[in-house]
Amino acid sequence: MIHFRPIFFALGLMLCTLASAMVLPAVIDVADGHENWRVFFTSAVFTFFIGGLLILVANDDSPPRLGVKEGFFLTTLCWIVLTAFAAIPIAGLGLSYTDAYFEAMSGLTTTGSTVLTRLDDLPRGILLWRAILQGLGGLGIIVMAIIMLPFLRVGGMQLFQMEQSDRSEKVMPRAAELTLAIAGIYLAMIVACIAMYRLFGMTPFDAICHGLTTVATAGFSTHDESFGFFKSAPLEWICIFFMILGALPFVVFIKAIRGHPSALLKDTQVRGFLMFLGSVCLIMSAWLATVHGLPFGEALRKATFNVTSIVTTTGYASDDYSQWGPFAVGIFFLLMFVGGCSGSTSGGIKIYRLQVTSLLTRSHFVHLMSPNRVVTLVYNGRRLPSDVPFSVVAFLAIYMSTVGLFTVTLAAMGLDLVTALSAAAQAVGNVGPGLGDYVGPSGNYASLPSAAKWVLSAAMLLGRLELFTVLVLLRIEFWRN
Repeated sequence: MIHFRPIFFALGLMLCTLASAMVLPAVIDVADGHENWRVFFTSAVFTFFIGGLLILVANDDSPPRLGVKEGFFLTTLCWIVLTAFAAIPIAGLGLSYTDAYFEAMSGLTTTGSTVLTRLDDLPRGILLWRAILQGLGGLGIIVMAIIMLPFLRVGGMQLFQMEQSDRSEKVMPRAAELTLAIAGIYLAMIVACIAMYRLFGMTPFDAICHGLTTVATAGFSTHDESFGFFKSAPLEWICIFFMILGALPFVVFIKAIRGHPSALLKDTQVRGFLMFLGSVCLIMSAWLATVHGLPFGEALRKATFNVTSIVTTTGYASDDYSQWGPFAVGIFFLLMFVGGCSGSTSGGIKIYRLQVTSLLTRSHFVHLMSPNRVVTLVYNGRRLPSDVPFSVVAFLAIYMSTVGLFTVTLAAMGLDLVTALSAAAQAVGNVGPGLGDYVGPSGNYASLPSAAKWVLSAAMLLGRLELFTVLVLLRIEFWRN
């Protein structure tokens, strides 16, 4: 039986938090003398009223019981309901609610796709609101990945269940402690990123907005040219550094702070991610230097920035990589599927699943050559639980099937194959830019049909929730109990 009272209570608290966040853009617009502050203020009052109503209805003297089932439904409702309310101020710009919902979903899921144009001329309040949404979304994603998904035992996430965590399917005992630790590390990274951006030439406003969206590996910028607007090599290298930090597992950061500083270097997932990222960056640098004749230093910077942005699913662009040639376009398309580490703000398949898949492939070939040989699968110094291989393989199968389904759906709406395929891949992977005139690094989603925007909003949500895997892999007892 599902207890809905704690779900409504937690949802009400989150709506009140969202309403409080709306005050900040309102203050910015008041300071700038822009009338859009009225939209933010009205939206904040309405959101706070609904959130407060949920709290009053669900509140009683008994302690809340938030288990796995409640946590699952709460997580799903949060993304849908919070997006619906976060879209209200965006619609105040004169956009349709479809466009506003798409923008808010892209923000909260840290995808980075946008339907807004002429960003340089928009009120600063709405630009700050987009950055705040991505900052809040990034924190929520980490909390979900570390606390909820390991308990659900989907997609191999059981590998990352925190040591000494409560195995009785109660989420609450350590959730508060973990959330505070995650939030502290996350905020410290954002502050450090903002300080570095400011030190190397960004305006205070640009530094705050880009600090929020960099650590969240999200990708919303305050300029139409994205990060290429700044034309600064130091800023690009700073961005690269913090994009990588945002794509690393926050569990490892927690372990490092708790007295195991070597945990970051010893983690198999971290090493694999950094090695993969470095290898692809060097390959693309060599391509730019030899084929396009760029000095190696410039080629290395451009390649590293854009490759890191796609692999970490941040979505910034310093250059239009679709103009680098067919080889580069093919590489960037494949990179949309990779993603960063589990327990980070990044999307995609995740490095550890690719590593586990390689272990399974290797063991299969070993077994073919030596049928009597017993192969033990070991990951990160531990033997893989028996249910992890199935979870990972099922995730990969469903992930690719989902991309295919959304591709066919978008193609049926009149989009060409390149646009449909890359839009579906980036939406499910929460990457941001795709390929083609509409969704490429220099494109804009505003030209897409309204129905396509709703489809992509659903793809972003499914990719972030890993809902399709949950529906298949959750044990039958979960639904019966």
